[in-house]
Amino acid sequence: MRTSDFDFELPERLIAKRPLEKRDASRLLRWDDEAFVDGAIADLPFLVQEGDVWVVNDTRVIPARLLGQKPSGGKVEILLLEPTGATDVWTAWGKANKPLKQGDKVLFGDGFHAEVLARDGKCVEIRLVADKQDFTDVAQAIEAHGHMPLPPYIDRPDSEEDKQRYQTVFATHDGAVAAPTAGLHLTPELMNKMEAAGASFVHVTLHVGPGTFQPVQVDDVHAHKMHEEAYVISKQAAEKINQAKAEGRRVLAVGTTSLRTLEAACVDGVLQAGSGRTDIFIYPGYDFQMVDALLTNFHLPQSTLLMLVSALAGKEQVLKAYDYAIEKAYRFYSYGDAMFVLGKNTCK
Repeated sequence: MRTSDFDFELPERLIAKRPLEKRDASRLLRWDDEAFVDGAIADLPFLVQEGDVWVVNDTRVIPARLLGQKPSGGKVEILLLEPTGATDVWTAWGKANKPLKQGDKVLFGDGFHAEVLARDGKCVEIRLVADKQDFTDVAQAIEAHGHMPLPPYIDRPDSEEDKQRYQTVFATHDGAVAAPTAGLHLTPELMNKMEAAGASFVHVTLHVGPGTFQPVQVDDVHAHKMHEEAYVISKQAAEKINQAKAEGRRVLAVGTTSLRTLEAACVDGVLQAGSGRTDIFIYPGYDFQMVDALLTNFHLPQSTLLMLVSALAGKEQVLKAYDYAIEKAYRFYSYGDAMFVLGKNTCK
């Protein structure tokens, strides 16, 4: 299986650079007996079956992009990845005219700076320091100085609008540096209508890392190594999902991050509660244990996310759907439109 098998040509004009005015105004593509159906996110209540369990990722995107400078004046950009466990110490990506090195200091503004503790290739380990006269803690300083880490294909500065719209309405647990974008379409009103139609919502947490945007750099798909991400599944969530599977009800993932969490934490068909880390890589040939269907945005060419969707619904059918979406001018990527995808073995 080659990475080039998952390529397609996307016109630049179809990349959604900004969100629509309303979250639930996006279009929704699905197919029925191989015939494509144009719809809207607002149609989701009509796709619900009684007893469905829809699983959402409640991670919260932190303003992880910090713009600063060295004392000499050289510009520096830091992308926080995750805390190491030591007080106020983070792993991060650092970008500067001259590579950051141990001992460097980066100034972000009055009362907030970073000290570089170590470097390993692209990654640096930094200690964030907040002046207690200006901020109560480092988390408050990050919120004050940080920028939303928009994907690289949204080639514009972040705005006040992004602080709200590049975040799901159910975002709860800080830790993501990229949004679980399928969840961006949902509103409380829409979710209430879906519940009235027979659905229930279950939350899991997977802190999405920047690796979700990293290109596959090998042509042999099997040789690709996924980035690792932290997840948490509560006992209550696992019990609800396992009960649904035992009773033959559908489990539907809102987004690829929810799907990866469920499949990574499944052992012999049973979802395990708890916390962990996963680098699960799902591509065609994968045998799904938990997920029957998926709500997902349109993904990058040759990406691991496109491979995941192809594993669930079939590569040929998914690529046909992408060709159709391009023909019909659907909006692509994080702020774009969505697809509703049934697994190959799922009843409609």
